[in-house]
Amino acid sequence: MRLRLEKRLEPSRRMLVLTPVLSVVAIMLLGIVIFDGLGYDGQQAVWELFFTPVLDAYKWRDVATKAAPLIIIALGLSLGNQAKIWNIGAEGQYIVGAIAAAGVAYSTQSLSGFWIIPLMVLAGMAAGAAYAAVPAVLRTRYGVSEVLSSLMLVYVSLQLLSYMVTGPWKDPDGHNFPQTASLTDAQLLPHDIWDSGIPPGLLVALLAAAIFYVIVSRTVFGFSIRAIGEAPHAARYGGFSSDGIVWATLMISGGMAGLAGVFELMQLGRLNLGYPSGYGFTAIIVSLLGRSHPIGVFIAGIVLAITYVGGQVAQTVVHVPNATAGLFQALLLFAILASDLLVRYRIRFSIKADPLTERGGA
Repeated sequence: MRLRLEKRLEPSRRMLVLTPVLSVVAIMLLGIVIFDGLGYDGQQAVWELFFTPVLDAYKWRDVATKAAPLIIIALGLSLGNQAKIWNIGAEGQYIVGAIAAAGVAYSTQSLSGFWIIPLMVLAGMAAGAAYAAVPAVLRTRYGVSEVLSSLMLVYVSLQLLSYMVTGPWKDPDGHNFPQTASLTDAQLLPHDIWDSGIPPGLLVALLAAAIFYVIVSRTVFGFSIRAIGEAPHAARYGGFSSDGIVWATLMISGGMAGLAGVFELMQLGRLNLGYPSGYGFTAIIVSLLGRSHPIGVFIAGIVLAITYVGGQVAQTVVHVPNATAGLFQALLLFAILASDLLVRYRIRFSIKADPLTERGGA
């Protein structure tokens, strides 16, 4: 017996939207079974994980705060995903963006003015884009996979962060903790917009989603990205530059990751060794769950933020392990990939006849 995959016709839009929803539902049901098997109350654990952050108004701000960097990073990644350019190193670009913004803050500690925050934002985005330019150079000039090069650069950024917070930028009044000095009031954004409970980062994420929607669906650049991803040979014949798309998508995704790093730095108020949060890796799941569409990415970012906050609630109420949120995010990624496989391919079983039998029969 032999198993083979037979490619289906292009799946419908309804199916592409429905499969992520079914993946989330399937993971909820699987979570109940897993937690019951581990000796916890599975139904309560899943309730606290997925529903309490939505129903408890006190948790909404936490969800919004977690969702903002996930959405911002995933929007940048979604462009590359549509062109089949996979930036796995957004976490490193996120860290480097925060380091650049902290450098501006370190240099302007004794200054004040409205220009400091825009300068920090520009520095963070430029640093993230420049960091993503390294995989772009390696891909376009030497044919090195951006998956490998961007991922390896994450570990370089971690070492750079460790060096800065334990060396040149270490807070002399920080009781020997590896951290920078706190940002000043001139270097911080308000935690809420007009006391609405909405963090500035979420508003930026919403505006960015609208801009990316226009870019993807209403511009030649967006069409060229889709063309490179779906039919690269035809796109090159039509005059679109694949190398140009590689450069553009990687640098945009790097800049967006750097922007998320700046907003997270302003939320935390300083850099330390605990700054890396895995947002760059989780944003990959957000992009896939949202089908690389700006509206889908925004909704998926909210869903993944709910698992972050719900994981903390479930840990407190049901006493599940600390890695609960990460477990569900990993399971969700596998569910999405499996559903994509089933949607795009049909599994066939065939019985391969014995050649000797066939020869004898002849």
